[in-house]
Amino acid sequence: MTGRYLQDFEVGQVFGSGTIVVDAERIKRFAAEFDPQPFHLDEEAAKQTFFRGLAASGWYTSAATMRLLVDSDLKPAGGLIGAGFDELRWPLAVRPGDELRIESEILEVRPSRTRPQQGIIKIRTTTFNQNDEAVQISVGNLVVPRRPD
Repeated sequence: MTGRYLQDFEVGQVFGSGTIVVDAERIKRFAAEFDPQPFHLDEEAAKQTFFRGLAASGWYTSAATMRLLVDSDLKPAGGLIGAGFDELRWPLAVRPGDELRIESEILEVRPSRTRPQQGIIKIRTTTFNQNDEAVQISVGNLVVPRRPD
């Protein structure tokens, strides 16, 4: 197994990522399949909604964030195995042309009490646009193996 083991993580570490540029056609394709609402599907119809223009689904933003996480420097051994979220917020809409990146901060590292071969890291992942504005903030828990003795 390659990557970082539980013992390699410390509270306060921050991991970054590359970028993804959001494109209107991908916003629409995702929405057509998973979140078919007018503000995600049609520029003209979106002008008459809360968003006043085409906006990506929050779930699209989450999927893009996942891609950025996989490609980031975080790299837990065994992959990004989720154990759930404590928080998920979308403070600002993602628009066509936005360039997204993430920063993940380790908030907690704890060995499992019942499974000595693994533990949990709690991370806050903030997705930023090109203006360094947060468009998604999540606090999640990842299962990470301990380094074998």
